[in-house]
Amino acid sequence: MPRTHHTVAKVKRRKRILKRAKGYWGAHRKLLRVAREAVHKAEEYAARDRRARKRDMRRLWITRINAAVHEHGLSYSRFMKALKDSGIEMDRKALSELAIHDPAAFAELVKAAAGVEAAGAEA
Repeated sequence: MPRTHHTVAKVKRRKRILKRAKGYWGAHRKLLRVAREAVHKAEEYAARDRRARKRDMRRLWITRINAAVHEHGLSYSRFMKALKDSGIEMDRKALSELAIHDPAAFAELVKAAAGVEAAGAEA
């Protein structure tokens, strides 16, 4: 019985990895073993950075909200607590967009939150 080589599967596997290594520098795009390591590492970095991007965006939104709230004489933490106490449920992304693109509406939110905070302080 003739020996089998699994050539079709082998070539397909090699092409799949080298195709994903396209654009890499030097041997990282040409040699299978090096390309496989480079692709694997790139996928690890991509997965890690997808999670990091979420953290970075949340940090950016909080910074923007804090800056906008400070203009109205309130701190970020007090503003968020007052919003929660008043029953206004908006996520940080929406608040950040509102602070940037519609300062008048954001000012109304701050007033509503400040009113709730003042009522809470009296009690």
